[in-house]
Amino acid sequence: MGPGFVLKMIARIGLVTALVFLATAPAFSADSNWESTVTSSSPPTFPNPRPMQARYGFGWSGFPCATAEIRLSKGSGRIQLDVGARTTGLARALWKFDATHTSSVDAESLRPIAVRQIENDRGTHILTELSFSQTGVVSKVTETPGPEPKVRRFDFPRLFDLQSAMLYLRSQSLQERNVQRIVAYSATAPYLATVTVLGRERVTVPAGTYNAIKFDLQLNRIKDGQLQPHRKFRRATAWLSDDADRVMLKMEAQVFIGSVVCELQSVDFLVPPKP
Repeated sequence: MGPGFVLKMIARIGLVTALVFLATAPAFSADSNWESTVTSSSPPTFPNPRPMQARYGFGWSGFPCATAEIRLSKGSGRIQLDVGARTTGLARALWKFDATHTSSVDAESLRPIAVRQIENDRGTHILTELSFSQTGVVSKVTETPGPEPKVRRFDFPRLFDLQSAMLYLRSQSLQERNVQRIVAYSATAPYLATVTVLGRERVTVPAGTYNAIKFDLQLNRIKDGQLQPHRKFRRATAWLSDDADRVMLKMEAQVFIGSVVCELQSVDFLVPPKP
């Protein structure tokens, strides 16, 4: 059960797509005026990423358990991310789980447009669709077999999905100790993510050795207008390449069933770098 559930949680929270960053700031209490702490969106100071395809490997408590293939493409004023994730090896024998995730973001504003996620989990087909507007998001989750689709609405003016959150964060200057607090909507729920830049260091992953930007993140779930601790997610550290591409290299997350590690296995850019 463990490794398969890890991948399912990764797909639902968005660690495959966001592979975002975690923060060392203290936790907010449920009665905090958290809306006033959200960072005002700053204009991008770093160009959008090049189209690319990459492969990531996941390990659970030291054992390989999953893989994810991603493709980032551009066209018609949009940035699109396509992800395919699946359990592998012994984990797949214990729990067969497959997921695909497609999201589109406005290339200029870095605001989310739509998300479509499909999970196949032990005979259940789960389709999650998100539609974003300037005022918030409408989510629709359909399980087959299962009950009637669940439709939810969450209103927040500066709302991100997981891909747009990543694109926005990487577009910032990312100076040491810089803090960003943003609201991101995962497959079914909104979260307040507090992201802190910890510094620079060298990192080695299967894809190579890189100069990297180190981050730390904290997540709080937003429910009925109040912040709640994330019951399954404890903390994580992530590394982004400190170069013109700013590719996610590695993430280490502590969750309620152990440690999950994600590392870049390979990356191919589909266009040459700008001079």
